Amino acid sequence: MSDVLEMREGGVLTLTFNRTAKRNALTAAMYSQLADALQAAAADDAVRVVVFQGQPEMFSSGNDVGEFLQRPPASEDAPVFRFLRALSALPQPALAAVCGPAVGIGTTLLLHCELVCCGDNALFSLPFVNLGLCPEAASSLLLPQRIGWAAAAEKLLLGEPFAADEALELGLVNRVLPPAEVNAYVQALAAKLAARPAASLRATKALMRAPQRALVAQVMHDEATEFERLLKGPAAKEAFTAFLAKRKPDFSNL
Repeated sequence: MSDVLEMREGGVLTLTFNRTAKRNALTAAMYSQLADALQAAAADDAVRVVVFQGQPEMFSSGNDVGEFLQRPPASEDAPVFRFLRALSALPQPALAAVCGPAVGIGTTLLLHCELVCCGDNALFSLPFVNLGLCPEAASSLLLPQRIGWAAAAEKLLLGEPFAADEALELGLVNRVLPPAEVNAYVQALAAKLAARPAASLRATKALMRAPQRALVAQVMHDEATEFERLLKGPAAKEAFTAFLAKRKPDFSNL
């Protein structure tokens, strides 16, 4: 079975992370599939809404650390960056149903969604600095705008997890629900949107996103350049090696 399930029904494209044995850690193959699905959706008038979801126990634990250590993205044509560009350019409203861990890109992709609902078991984290890396997905721009400078600095610089109630208070999510109800609730929201005029949905999203579209693209480029550089550096290698060895990283000389 695929690590990303695609379902089209009633004008809604649902993309389900389905690598549960690895806590929905995202691989290059998964990013490629997601990018292809979003690009196809953007050109398909029958798709009115896109939904990202996992399971009631997990959304995504972020990038697959082992794969990143062995085969880091070598350019902006890497699958992860293709996915992020496709997501930021998606003309249809994007929704997300988040339960359990939402690590790294599992949180930053939410900044490109119009509506996000989460379970009361959701745990968000942006551990880029702790991994010797920097933010991606234009989160260095979008997160301060969404939750305020002070809160964004805390989340990005410390990289410590924060729970559903805080995410709601900060405005990162729209609603907190019992985990078993989240996916169905978001599907109901998607169905409501899909019943609206498609041209109006796209125009409204385009107008809301337009003032920053060029800036988001530039920031994503700048982040990707820095991310690639840092990913090859000694701090990232130490962080990933320590993670796989289940020990605390030592950055004292880095």
